Amino acid sequence: MNIKALTLGLLGISIIACAQSDSTIDTLEEDYSHEVIIADIEIPWGLDFFEDGSFLATSKEGQIYYHKNGTTTKVADVPNVYNRGQGGLLDVKIHPDYPQKPWIYFTHASTLGDEDGGHTALVKADFIDGQLSNMETLYKASPNTTKGVHFGSRLEFDNDGYLYMSVGERGERELNPQDISRDGGKIYRFNDDGSIPGDNPFYTDENAIKAIYSYGHRNPQGMEMHPKSGKIWVHEHGPRGGDEINIIKKGANYGWPVISYGINYNGTELTDQTSQPGMEQPFYYWVPSIAPSGMTFVTSDKYPKLKGNILAGSLKFQYLEHLVINENGVQKREKLLNNVGRVRSVKQGTDGFIYVGIEGVGIVKMLPKS
Repeated sequence: MNIKALTLGLLGISIIACAQSDSTIDTLEEDYSHEVIIADIEIPWGLDFFEDGSFLATSKEGQIYYHKNGTTTKVADVPNVYNRGQGGLLDVKIHPDYPQKPWIYFTHASTLGDEDGGHTALVKADFIDGQLSNMETLYKASPNTTKGVHFGSRLEFDNDGYLYMSVGERGERELNPQDISRDGGKIYRFNDDGSIPGDNPFYTDENAIKAIYSYGHRNPQGMEMHPKSGKIWVHEHGPRGGDEINIIKKGANYGWPVISYGINYNGTELTDQTSQPGMEQPFYYWVPSIAPSGMTFVTSDKYPKLKGNILAGSLKFQYLEHLVINENGVQKREKLLNNVGRVRSVKQGTDGFIYVGIEGVGIVKMLPKS
């Protein structure tokens, strides 16, 4: 049986939830150490790696940085970034066939559109010889809203070359996540040029947004392809309780807000339903909440005790969480880099090391134990 847990999903209001102890997670007697690679990014939201070990990183304020051979260069100030609350410049992803296809993709809260405020956009650009050019907005969710919450947004490719993008429900839980004619609370799937695959589950539904791949999500801020199964896994913030890890299925409904393991922030009941026919159950959910952000599967031999498992950042408790998994769910949890700061992003680099984006610290490399 999965270990159960509750969560907190909002960036700016974690202090509203009552402090909760967590007896289901272990603290290491000897924690991992780390070294700072980039110290000048206040909120390092996303990062992704080239085959040579260099990488791109995003700053929530709107900048994209390139790090190679110990040198960090700002390569872009992204236009139209709506930097408010949880919004800003978000994830970044390099095309898996780079450099044959010299493209990168990033998401950001965008001011484009007729309404005030912003919503999540997907952008493609060329990245050649350390230079970024030809930015093109491939998809822009609508309508804009001045609410500063629940933009998502992570990016991931699958083994077939499809690009997945998560978008939060923008604080409109009764309106967006269960309605496939509206943006928000969804996982989208695209071809690498931004066009929409004809076999997307709602492609032939004239009332649906054709890019939708799954729905009923709240605010997914972790996404990674499982290295063996090839399936897309996400984690997402619940309300006060109900952070989830979900394995994404084509056309599936993940239930928000009809079913949830969480409650309202003021402590009142959100719903008395934790399951419904036709709605997916999470692979795992946290009690208490950790406010997860960033996710990676460890495949590297550099960390033998972590290999085959999940790492997820905790914004609320300020550690990197190690989740030991098998086909039956999460079997054990451990705190890594305990009290390091609000962990925003985590990624295994092509050099096999784990890199972590920490708010107020920068991007660090977690050092293997000797």
